[in-house]
Amino acid sequence: MTRERIKTGRQGEDVAAGYLVQAGYEILARNWRCPLGELDIVAREGDTLVFVEVRSRRTDGFGAPEESVGAAKQRKLSRLAAYYLNRHGLSNIPARFDVAAVKILPSGPQVELFRDAFDVFF
Repeated sequence: MTRERIKTGRQGEDVAAGYLVQAGYEILARNWRCPLGELDIVAREGDTLVFVEVRSRRTDGFGAPEESVGAAKQRKLSRLAAYYLNRHGLSNIPARFDVAAVKILPSGPQVELFRDAFDVFF
């Protein structure tokens, strides 16, 4: 991964986390890692645990950020979320997946949040 992509990803995650906090989410973890991979943001909104996948772009040359969360990525996120819930003893609480699409533009970042972006597979 190039330095520019890493920088864009980090900036997008920072922007998304700030957006979520302002929207009333409580951030529980960022870049949570386990043997299966990484969850970008784990948050709580009310009584619901929310797994937020952050997708960042500087241009639309490769499509909108949210379009990059396809079926394979959804399955992987579902496995990661199940692992997180099991590991933390939270299997009985409601959970959902949101996607934060961040466009980093010269005029400033824009965030579009897709709540309940896809079905849970676990």
